[in-house]
Amino acid sequence: MLMNAAPDFGPMNPLVEGLEETPIVEVALHGWDRQGLIPLWFGEGDLPTPRFITDAAADAMRRGETFYTDQRGILDLRKEIAAYMNRTFGLEGGLALDTERVSLTTGGMSSLALAMQIVLEPGDEVVVIGPIWPNIYSTVEINGGKSVHVSLRLHDDDWHLDMEALFAAVTDRTKAIFVNSPGNPTGWLMEREQQRQLLEFARERGIWVISDEVYHQLVFDRDVAPSFLEIAEPTDRLFVINSFSKSWMMTGWRLGWLTHPAGLGPTVAKLVQIITSGVPQFLHRGAIVAMREGDDVVKQLRARCLAGRDIVFDRLEAWPRIRAARPKAAFYAFFAVEGMADSTAACKEIIDKCNVGLSPGAAFGPAGEGYLRLCYASAPERLKAAMDALEGVLGGRT
Repeated sequence: MLMNAAPDFGPMNPLVEGLEETPIVEVALHGWDRQGLIPLWFGEGDLPTPRFITDAAADAMRRGETFYTDQRGILDLRKEIAAYMNRTFGLEGGLALDTERVSLTTGGMSSLALAMQIVLEPGDEVVVIGPIWPNIYSTVEINGGKSVHVSLRLHDDDWHLDMEALFAAVTDRTKAIFVNSPGNPTGWLMEREQQRQLLEFARERGIWVISDEVYHQLVFDRDVAPSFLEIAEPTDRLFVINSFSKSWMMTGWRLGWLTHPAGLGPTVAKLVQIITSGVPQFLHRGAIVAMREGDDVVKQLRARCLAGRDIVFDRLEAWPRIRAARPKAAFYAFFAVEGMADSTAACKEIIDKCNVGLSPGAAFGPAGEGYLRLCYASAPERLKAAMDALEGVLGGRT
């Protein structure tokens, strides 16, 4: 037997077997162990979780909060999430959230997976607005669905969505439309009028809106991004995905929450029980403190990201081969490079020549090739060093 031959395990789930590795991981594996590499490829900054949050979790662990807990999150945390959402988005009266409409999940990715599992049957379609984080497509595929891509267009120094093209992509097999606003990787925002148009269209067609709003606090031209929750009825076919990862620097905690119609709580609980059996209770305590006492943390991170954005774009906009839009939100630069045909190969070359890790645009769907993504949620000194290094490869003409 050949030592390097893959074992034959027999037939496996073809939906799982057919999943391809994301080009982001392919690039990261190429440069993972490079000495001195500046890693700007993943969606996180370079600061650890604030101490007051970690202390709350550690204290809870020492108190013995280490047993099984409520599948959808302890009531104290769900109350805190509902209160946070209501004050952040000004939700009052019939629009105000209560604990029956929010469920704690193992990260935003788990919220997305739960929503797709609830909604999709084999052969269903999901219209996806891209360029977009690649796990969206995989989550649709692994549930037997098909992604239908509708692309944002970059012109006049901004990203634009053609609503007529979006609606035209909907067929009799469409079960949901997926929106990520503020967007990863573009920083695009779906403004209120387009949200209203989409929600009304979805109501008429009887389809779901799945809205990823993880970056809702990381906005540079206002306090918070528009949310579908500000205009949706409690009974609308709407899932809203959120996470503790970005705003409170808690990526490794794997904590998120899903806002859903009130009647779906028991369904979410059943799926959580099957998949993860819930989030460790001591982590709940850190999340509660983050929401209660973390407003200054979020403000400081927003200011850090704004400074990082301007450091990066002041350089990018001076380079003749680069086409980009200075984003209004999130913490990514997504820029086109003239003459670049293979963004994955280009990222590997950049690692070899510059020792800087970027993400290839090919990872973000059909409209992403020809682009690169850089996460600017890092210290100014690190970003300046990265841009200095990149100038030798990206700053000149072809």
